[in-house]
Amino acid sequence: MPLQLYRAKVEGIRTLTHDVREITFRLIDPKEIVFKAGQFVSFEVPHPKFSKPATRPYSIASPPSRRDRVTLLLNLVPGGPGSTYLFSLKEGDETRFKGPAGSFYLKEEGARDLLLVATGTGIAPFRSMLDHVFEQGFSRSARLYWGLRSRRDLYYQEEFEALAKQHQNFSFITTLSRPEPGEPGWTGSTGRVTKLVEERVNSVANLAVYLCGNSGMIRDVAALISKKGLCPIHKEKWYDDAGDPDSF
Repeated sequence: MPLQLYRAKVEGIRTLTHDVREITFRLIDPKEIVFKAGQFVSFEVPHPKFSKPATRPYSIASPPSRRDRVTLLLNLVPGGPGSTYLFSLKEGDETRFKGPAGSFYLKEEGARDLLLVATGTGIAPFRSMLDHVFEQGFSRSARLYWGLRSRRDLYYQEEFEALAKQHQNFSFITTLSRPEPGEPGWTGSTGRVTKLVEERVNSVANLAVYLCGNSGMIRDVAALISKKGLCPIHKEKWYDDAGDPDSF
């Protein structure tokens, strides 16, 4: 079936870091969207090097219960047609996108616990998934491991801390792969997120794994999990705005 075309207005913009922005769109026509936590919508934007538009997908970072709005998360890529267009939008601007689409969404995993592993803005679908499962009364264990570069790349930390206080079955660790030398105030985990999986995942029994981020992380974590045993592994590889694998 063809994807639905949505007309929407920019309702809110939050600058989260030096190069990460959160944009909330209120739907105009149709007025509601039905999607599964983890799916994405796509924009067709002008491409400076080609005569035809470029299609750029962005995972929905808000839960499916918010049908009249969608929140997207994106990082600015210099010269990238998608982020250049979306970063140019202002509150009140109208735009169009298509969706929802994508096979990376929460599956019916039975009695399995969740392990979510992200790098960078690969956190977007997991934000939607976590909001959704806890709205639905999720009672099993959910762990989130999130890899970022340095302290200036941190965001959503207070939000996940509040979620962990509200739900004892949720825990998260953010690790910094490139903390600046002598960087004050950071006492958390350092190193790549792959190390967290290697050191902290002792058993994959009754586990369902979701991976979203750069191709290197997905390859390495999937291999680590497979060595520990058999369990469902769901993957969403992210690309930079030029359409090439990112180099996080």
